[in-house]
Amino acid sequence: MEKRIFNFSAGPAILPEEVLLEAQKDLFSYKGCGMSVMEMSHRGKIFDGIIKEADADLRKLLGIDDSFSILFLQGGATLQFSMVPLNLMPPANKADYIVTGAWAEKAAKEAKKVGTVNIAATTKADNFARIPKQSELKLDPDASYVHYTSNNTIFGTEWRTEPEVGNVPLICDASSDFLHKKLDMNKYSLIYAGAQKNIGPAGVTVVIIKKSLLERSQDTLHTYMNYKIHADNETMYNTPTTFGIYIAGLVFKWLLNMGGLDEMYKRNVEKAKILYDAIYGSDGYYKGTTVPEDASLMNVTYRLPSEELEKKFIDEAKKKGFEGLKGHRSVGGIRASIYNAFPKKGVEELVQFMHDFKKNN
Repeated sequence: MEKRIFNFSAGPAILPEEVLLEAQKDLFSYKGCGMSVMEMSHRGKIFDGIIKEADADLRKLLGIDDSFSILFLQGGATLQFSMVPLNLMPPANKADYIVTGAWAEKAAKEAKKVGTVNIAATTKADNFARIPKQSELKLDPDASYVHYTSNNTIFGTEWRTEPEVGNVPLICDASSDFLHKKLDMNKYSLIYAGAQKNIGPAGVTVVIIKKSLLERSQDTLHTYMNYKIHADNETMYNTPTTFGIYIAGLVFKWLLNMGGLDEMYKRNVEKAKILYDAIYGSDGYYKGTTVPEDASLMNVTYRLPSEELEKKFIDEAKKKGFEGLKGHRSVGGIRASIYNAFPKKGVEELVQFMHDFKKNN
């Protein structure tokens, strides 16, 4: 096998090597059945076992009980920006959105096409460098739901705890930090996540929804946009992304085998600390772009003294086998995405490269 690079890409992103190797082993003939998962019927007995196992393992990881449906949909988190308000805004036709970055802005923009959106808080004036405090939230107790984005991939901030929203359903776009730690599912009514950042290949979107909310989905909705249709058909209303679900299922097993989400969180905190210590301990040569207490464990964003040096840093890093360090095109700088599957060794080697680069430049 060719030498693998350290892949810091924000998404599609790194997958566990164990998962890739297992998929490689079974790619040609899954468990000796004579065909690949990519070739088999989504309604056949073999794939039925794959998707049911993925559902069961995800429930184990997050402690999801029978009051929730798990859906494996398509269209990425972007489609959920529309599906959430279309299904859940009625009958009040108003919702609260907490805006902490570009993706939260996009979600609010789509919701405005359905009903009234109250921006309960935004940190745009601070260039999204922080998460709003609970005291800043201007919540409507009659809102249909409150929507927030748990991790901001572009700007590098992350909620440490969920916003407190009273009895209003809490909706979370968890695309870029899904399964990085254990959650209290009782606080949520719906969580959605595009798979390509932390749990699988692009194409799958996990939606975990309280069954009681499904009654809000109206028959007048276009069929594919209706959560209730997908739940009633157990994700089989149309052909799902079979291979993507298979890989996500392998990732769920990988997480369980390593000890679950508490162990994963411990590893993520340890990895991020190594990198943030290097940034904050560089005497200002490397500057974090976020308030330290809100800095993301998944997407570490920072700047160098000049854009010229940043370009040189990215070019030299690439030659050393570090891929995907260029910040999002809208903000520039450096972004190291160190999702669940990213190895601690890769973070340590990046930190050594940062020390050397500073010394030489």
